[in-house]
Amino acid sequence: MRALRVVAFAVAAYLAAIGIALAQDTTTLKKAMPGQWELSTTERSKTCVVTLKADTAAQGFKLELEPACKAALPFTRDIVAWSVKGLDIVRLQDASGEAVIDFTEVEAGIFEGLRQGEGVYILQDLAAARSMAKSMDQMIGDWSIVRGNGQPVCGLTLTNTEAGPDNFQVFLKPKCDASIAQFNPTQWRLERGQIILLSKAGEAWQFEADDNAQWRRVPDTADPLIMLRQ
Repeated sequence: MRALRVVAFAVAAYLAAIGIALAQDTTTLKKAMPGQWELSTTERSKTCVVTLKADTAAQGFKLELEPACKAALPFTRDIVAWSVKGLDIVRLQDASGEAVIDFTEVEAGIFEGLRQGEGVYILQDLAAARSMAKSMDQMIGDWSIVRGNGQPVCGLTLTNTEAGPDNFQVFLKPKCDASIAQFNPTQWRLERGQIILLSKAGEAWQFEADDNAQWRRVPDTADPLIMLRQ
């Protein structure tokens, strides 16, 4: 019996510790969220500024949506408050407290939420989002793809012309290497610090910036492909 009491005490202490940790994490998230955030499609083709407040509201906390939100993202018409649910869910909710969209943190300061039938939306710090937009603007223009030895194998142009949800048109220049011509990317986007090239068949190539301000295809290989700004 004594052993059982010891086990029961240990389990109770463990559960209490978990409860304290959950409460601390929830409290931390509630304190971290007030401020200006950008709600957007994954690549910011449609955006909306949301100001989360620390003032309490019915079943949550107050927020403000900029006037353009309803036109850009129609589902925001139903959002009247925000709250934190569970360990790490930030909820934008309707008047009854039901979720219009739930967000989970995927990176520091970046949250993702899914609306069935519509797709994924991003909630991130407004200043960071605008910095990303500036970075994307810097991607527009002519690029060269070279091999690791510096040999040019293709030229391409990234544009800001929309080509479907959250993607933009890309054009290959003549006389590309056969492997790239066969891939034949027609769209691109900037996603979480990567340049993504997409073919008509849905194949994707990812490029990441390296320490030399070059964009290398990942995963890396013995004969890498590198994108250089012209």
